[in-house]
Amino acid sequence: MGKLRTEERRNRILEIIEASSEPLSGSCLADMLGVSRQAVVTDIAILKSRHPNIMSTSRGYLMLRADKCRRVFKVMHTDEQTGDELMGIIELGGRVTDVYVEHKVYGTIRKPLDICSKRDVDHFLEDLRSGVSTPLKNITNGYHFHTIEAKSEAVLDEIEASLKKKGYLIESRESVIMYEPKNYSKA
Repeated sequence: MGKLRTEERRNRILEIIEASSEPLSGSCLADMLGVSRQAVVTDIAILKSRHPNIMSTSRGYLMLRADKCRRVFKVMHTDEQTGDELMGIIELGGRVTDVYVEHKVYGTIRKPLDICSKRDVDHFLEDLRSGVSTPLKNITNGYHFHTIEAKSEAVLDEIEASLKKKGYLIESRESVIMYEPKNYSKA
């Protein structure tokens, strides 16, 4: 493939990310397009300003899809129950897209997760066990939120029932799709 002009390259990155079901790293995209990783990072930053449904994860870039249902769950559990919480969600067909806390001083602190398999859960738990840091939930006495994505409302209902049965669920609320602007006209 010959060198693409900047705007053509950005359009191609958008096409590649939209077509992928898995996150794609900056290095992978750079290799595909014959440019530096830094060029891809710059392109992604510009694309994200135009397409806020592009998400950066620890495994690469992906496109949030509007054909999925999303719901936010406010939960609370111990550090030891983290694996049980995450496995319960993915075993029912959910994808944990993020974790966030609402801190009274610092405001909302959000971290993309993109956990959708046992392997993802195992890696996440191993990172926590490494002792480098503690779970984000610990700065708010255990309370935290997850945005969960699933193929249907029925799956989200099952996940909600499971979290409630295990005693983890504090509340559930419909999520605003992350890449749609909030409608402030409703009181």
